[in-house]
Amino acid sequence: MKTIYLIRHAKSDWGADVDDFDRPLNDRGKRDAPVMARRLKLRNVDIDAFVSSPAKRALKTAKIFAAEFSLQHEQIVQIPELYMAPAATFYSVLESLDNSLSSVLIFSHNNGITEFANSLGIARIDNMPTCSVFAFTVEAESWVQIRTALKQFVFFDYPKNVT
Repeated sequence: MKTIYLIRHAKSDWGADVDDFDRPLNDRGKRDAPVMARRLKLRNVDIDAFVSSPAKRALKTAKIFAAEFSLQHEQIVQIPELYMAPAATFYSVLESLDNSLSSVLIFSHNNGITEFANSLGIARIDNMPTCSVFAFTVEAESWVQIRTALKQFVFFDYPKNVT
């Protein structure tokens, strides 16, 4: 059994005069990311790996989550293909993971992350808001089975979700 947590980066600063890749988190993003990291941790999840787009806003979100889970920033695996990735790239990235990993966090961007979540056929969401978490399981021993293995929706949470 494999568990995947798709996390869209926290709210970024569109006013920053930098390239898209280098956009930082804005104040709301800096507030939301630790809150969502704590909410995920309260679910008592075990995480084997943090995988992130290297874009500044995604990587900073991953670092905030990593700190909550007492993981060193250097342990976050950066995969350049996750920057603005289409849905198909998520499958490729997951298929490349080491089979010893059972539970991973994937930090990336819209529109691809929403498209990937919907391509799974287990839940329909219109949009993954910034810093949202979409969790699902895959009944597989190997990551290469992800496309065809049975998948199950676990939860969807986002900053404005009042529980």
